[in-house]
Amino acid sequence: MSDRIFAATGLALCVVGLIIAWQIQSEYSYEPVGPRPFPMLLLGLMAICCVLMLLRKSDVVQWPVAATLKKLLLLCAILMVYGWLFERLGFALCTTLLAFGIGMLFGARWWAAVISGGVLGIVLFYAFDQLLDVTLPLGSWFS
Repeated sequence: MSDRIFAATGLALCVVGLIIAWQIQSEYSYEPVGPRPFPMLLLGLMAICCVLMLLRKSDVVQWPVAATLKKLLLLCAILMVYGWLFERLGFALCTTLLAFGIGMLFGARWWAAVISGGVLGIVLFYAFDQLLDVTLPLGSWFS
């Protein structure tokens, strides 16, 4: 039953997203097809998956224990804080803190979480900024 609730909620969100995506207009044409098709394609594929989930035979689902649900809620909170602080702290520091928080949440030693978070933040910033030429924020608190 829970997979059907998830699929119905997902389908409703996809329909709302498709309505919003249909209204996307661009002031100037910088691509041959414009900015509308990509979100519509993704939302359309997600809607098809939700419909398939609604139509398939239901599985027996065991809900996770309370400790797992607490970890999931903390993970959601960490991701929300990441999005909130992304422009203020910049990509590298914010990603370092995210990786540290997730590492601690799933039982890593503090020093391993610090090292892996630092390496992940710096390597991803370099990869996106230098190799892929994607502009990432340095942080408004530091610039």
